[in-house]
Amino acid sequence: MYQHLYRRFLDANKGKQHFACHSHHYWPDVTRDAMLQYWDDTAALVDDKWQHLFSEKLPQVQQSIADTLNTGMPEQLAFAPNTHELLYRILSCLDWQKPLKILTTDSEFHSFNRQISRLDELDNLSLCRIDTLPFDSFEQRFAEAIQSDDWDVIFFSQVFFNSGLAVKNLNSLVNSAPAKTIVVVDGYHGFMAIPTDLSAIAERAFYLAGGYKYAQGGEGCCFLHVPPNCQLRPAYTGWFAEFGELDQAKTGQVGYATNGMRFAGATMDFSPLYRLAAVQQLYRKEGLGVAAIHAYVQNLQQAFLQHLDALQHPELNRQNLLTNDLSHHGHFLTFKLQSAEKVQQLHKQLNNHGVITDARGDRLRFGFALYHNQADYDLSCLRESA
Repeated sequence: MYQHLYRRFLDANKGKQHFACHSHHYWPDVTRDAMLQYWDDTAALVDDKWQHLFSEKLPQVQQSIADTLNTGMPEQLAFAPNTHELLYRILSCLDWQKPLKILTTDSEFHSFNRQISRLDELDNLSLCRIDTLPFDSFEQRFAEAIQSDDWDVIFFSQVFFNSGLAVKNLNSLVNSAPAKTIVVVDGYHGFMAIPTDLSAIAERAFYLAGGYKYAQGGEGCCFLHVPPNCQLRPAYTGWFAEFGELDQAKTGQVGYATNGMRFAGATMDFSPLYRLAAVQQLYRKEGLGVAAIHAYVQNLQQAFLQHLDALQHPELNRQNLLTNDLSHHGHFLTFKLQSAEKVQQLHKQLNNHGVITDARGDRLRFGFALYHNQADYDLSCLRESA
């Protein structure tokens, strides 16, 4: 139905069924024109490019993201090439000479997990990870953990990357944290996938996401929503954090922007911002809001599961599906199999037949996207291992 928007990627991958879109999403054709527009603007403006970016292009994308998340605060968004840079900027606000306590889960993305595990090697950090499974009781257990101690940082995902399971009571969890605690929500698998309204927590929580996955702008454009009136002073900081005041004399303490840009860094490639802007404009033109995209993907997921039902595969079936509620779920389905070896076996078998999936340990993930048509689903190659 929407494949005409993705002709270049689809033509470059003929004969493939791309079920890894939660990891590497195809880009709409408009992103290629956006890349060329960035080059043309750079050639025309040269040094004046930065003024153009910060006065016109960046506010355009800020407004689009703020509208999507219903924050009403476009000025509270800062950008970076990846979420890890923004995360570390938050962590650099802490006093690492004092004892610190951080609460998180056992299902956070690799970059956060690796970074926080490295910091946990320090004697002054106390780290607590709450299991996401069984998911029926996760939110209750996490809420109890929030109340159990005096945390410096609470970090958790809106949609968990290794399962697709989604937090239902996001507002409740955020608002249950003490006022002085930094609360960070990793929204990468939620943004532009499931309808998200941050209006009730926009003044309380940081929200991390980016354009690489469901926003379909490719890598290099991630963002952080910063609560208004935030007075935190990142030790990891760059010249963007004071953009607009660069011509002022500097005396005393290092200054910061009074909005979300206080968490910005330094010089980066802004072509991803152009790509993301182009996709957002395309969606508005096509009348594709997040709710419409989500509904389309939900229909794809149901069609896919019916296709699996007909195959009656001993491993890839509903019994091995990690799900709690498909009406409120990420845009990929995760099957937990008997072993990592079995996952790799099926992953390779599927790949050899042009079915691209994503294998993580004992979990096999299938993602769904606008460039799918359910009539094209064909997993008949699985009969070889049934």
